[in-house]
Amino acid sequence: MVSAMCFTRENHQFDSHGLTCAAWLYRPEQEVDREQVIIMAHGVAAEKSFGLPAFAERFAALGFTVFLFDYRNLGDSEGEPRNWVSHWRHAQDWDSAINYMRRLPGLEGTKPILWGSSFGGGHAISAAARHDGIRAVVAQVPFVDNVASVFAVGLLHATKGLAAALLDVGLYLLTGRSFTVPVVGRPGQFAAMNTAESYDGYMRIVPEGSNWGNRLPARFFLSIGVFSPLRRAARVTCPALIIAGKDDSLSPLAAVKKTAERMPQSRYVEMTCNHFQPYVGEYFEENIRHQIRFLKELAQ
Repeated sequence: MVSAMCFTRENHQFDSHGLTCAAWLYRPEQEVDREQVIIMAHGVAAEKSFGLPAFAERFAALGFTVFLFDYRNLGDSEGEPRNWVSHWRHAQDWDSAINYMRRLPGLEGTKPILWGSSFGGGHAISAAARHDGIRAVVAQVPFVDNVASVFAVGLLHATKGLAAALLDVGLYLLTGRSFTVPVVGRPGQFAAMNTAESYDGYMRIVPEGSNWGNRLPARFFLSIGVFSPLRRAARVTCPALIIAGKDDSLSPLAAVKKTAERMPQSRYVEMTCNHFQPYVGEYFEENIRHQIRFLKELAQ
């Protein structure tokens, strides 16, 4: 257990379809309020330690109980191959995390706030559409629309991604091995994300000394091709805060705005930033101000 100024952090584990997922539970020192519980998860191949503790600590300092977890095959969670990014497996992990939280002593039946970033932001939206009893959603620079994202990265990149995905699936079925590609690369390099902001922005949130590997199974491109939280947005009836980056090359601004417009109780915020800047420095401070204001208003 790690002590902090006004909260503690506990290591937790929960089962998701036969594998153990790792999580951190931040508990405020004051009495727990079941209406102030946040479940958090990250984006593509990102571990819970990649920039998210800064958010969790701010929320816990405000009195929120925060549950920050790693998907299967990522971070401290079980599963092979490593860094397997699958929208349907991630959705199962969200469901498992929600069910686990609702069984914890003192949190039985809680109505959690779902918080996600990037690919995880899309999952927070989708999970809120699937589940009853969700208090609110916070989604920053969320992945929301497969079609918009394909056009954002270009048809050539998408075609290469599909070919790599099919090769990976075939290799896995025949041999049990995976064909992997870089998670992030620079422009001109083939990777899951290779826009101008991608490599430096992503690597900036990887903690020093991390043993994270910059590879993922190429079947990821099949998930990108079919995952579209935009289509479920109208079913999210709880309050939602959607934060978009005006200079985001990975989550197109128009698609994020359209997603927010379909939610009957959404608040849409545009920041002058790219996809990775909201995690650090002055952009983080602006970002967290929007989020804290939203969370405080929920509690009123």
